[in-house]
Amino acid sequence: MLDLFRPFFDGSYAPHGYCLLWQPELIWTHVIADALIALAYFSIPLVLISFVRRRNDIVFGKVFWLFALFITACGLTHVMAIWTLWDSVYGLEAIVKVVTAGASVATAATLWPLLPKALALPSPAALRAANAELAATISERDAALARMREEMAQREQAEAALLQSRKLEALGMLSGGIAHDFNNLLQAVGGNLELIERRSTEPDRVQRWSRNAHKAVQHGKALTSQMLAFSRVQKLVMATVSVAAVLDNVSELLKGSIGPSNRLEIVPIDEDLAVATDKAQLELAILNLVINARDAMPKGGTIAISAEGRTGDVHADLPVGDYVEISVRDNGVGMLPEVLERALEPFFTTKVVGEGAGLGLSMVFGVARQSGGTVQLDSTPGAGTTVSLILPRVPMRAVGQEEGNVAETVTEGGRSLAGRSILLIDDDDGVRETLVEALSEAEAKVVSASSGDVGLQHLRRMRPDLLVVDFAMPGLSGAEVASLARATHAGLPVLIVTGHARTAEVDAIAGPRVTVLQKPFSADTLIRTANSMIAESRRD
Repeated sequence: MLDLFRPFFDGSYAPHGYCLLWQPELIWTHVIADALIALAYFSIPLVLISFVRRRNDIVFGKVFWLFALFITACGLTHVMAIWTLWDSVYGLEAIVKVVTAGASVATAATLWPLLPKALALPSPAALRAANAELAATISERDAALARMREEMAQREQAEAALLQSRKLEALGMLSGGIAHDFNNLLQAVGGNLELIERRSTEPDRVQRWSRNAHKAVQHGKALTSQMLAFSRVQKLVMATVSVAAVLDNVSELLKGSIGPSNRLEIVPIDEDLAVATDKAQLELAILNLVINARDAMPKGGTIAISAEGRTGDVHADLPVGDYVEISVRDNGVGMLPEVLERALEPFFTTKVVGEGAGLGLSMVFGVARQSGGTVQLDSTPGAGTTVSLILPRVPMRAVGQEEGNVAETVTEGGRSLAGRSILLIDDDDGVRETLVEALSEAEAKVVSASSGDVGLQHLRRMRPDLLVVDFAMPGLSGAEVASLARATHAGLPVLIVTGHARTAEVDAIAGPRVTVLQKPFSADTLIRTANSMIAESRRD
């Protein structure tokens, strides 16, 4: 066995330089050529290895390593060619060639099966075409997204318009009941004032009749506040809402909407029941349900409203949790199964043209979904319908004050305005005279004007302690007067009185030293608010 390998280590062979007759030209030509080839061969594997290590996504990484081994072995054969010029280590050279042969065969055996896969790789032209197609797809997607955003914006505008039209439709349906209520209010106010005029020398009776008239005014104020909340265009504000408070606030409107042949029952509500929703939308939703119940009872009947807390799996469309179920039940004609199935669809209605747009229940369903809840319908033909508004229950917390009534809770200041100068601007003669009398009775020095232009002329000649201005006036509005006045009288406190809902114009100037007082208000509220604002401005 040893004899087989002895020739590999026998040093008796003549070196390769002997065969070249030790001619320097030949010797050094071989040395230089083999050295350059070896260096090139050694550098190529370094490039391949560096490339594979940096590109882990290369599909044919294994063959690159085989190429590196093969080319390295080739480089070693050229090193051995230089060595054997002076030293006859032909055995070692043979071993290097065997390793090179093995690496070459392994590389070739691996490379041939990869040929179909390599040919299947996309060409640069195919890649450019794919990139162009991808760019076109992205462009189409961007265009589709732009169209979708535009459609969503149009849909939101349409939904806002539908909601506003439903509010106005509901107000139209309420007009008869509201007119009846206001006629009663006017009768109460007018009758008591007439009695006061006739018996002005009887103080006890005058005070009683005055209190009765004042109660009627407060009742009218509550009605107009609800009407303004329903008719205005406003941003939706999610807040913690007491269910009992909502039903209490809207009860007068509900009574005025059901007609004389129907009866309204509101089951006592747990004060701890609260939901997170938009208060005005919830009130409008309940009003819509009551109007639908009224229309379902042409011969009259009873509409019952209740609310209760429910826990667990309350509806298939809702996750397990705590909910509040607000139900409106009537004993009217009920709905057929095919009508019940479509009752929540927008514009679907069984009423004749002119009696309804088919938006009531769909609007209620929209409020429920926006608040994380749903609507459940139960109806039996001839026996009545129950519509349940199911909303997630939230912990009860102190509910913020209604906007536009900020000044109602003023407690600072007394009833005396002695030494204070007030500029009062209101285009309504009756209101202006009443406010002047109230402020003058509190010993204020009052200068009044019937328009914004006249008021601004007064401002050029005086520096009042307070500006009281009506919001809605011909010509310059109260908001415009306030802005112009504060431009020339920095820090001037402004009290805006208005019979309208709070609007964006008012919000634009609202801030420090600007207070909004909702009509109607008492003389005591006006005086206390004025005192507080003047005192605060002087502290600053």
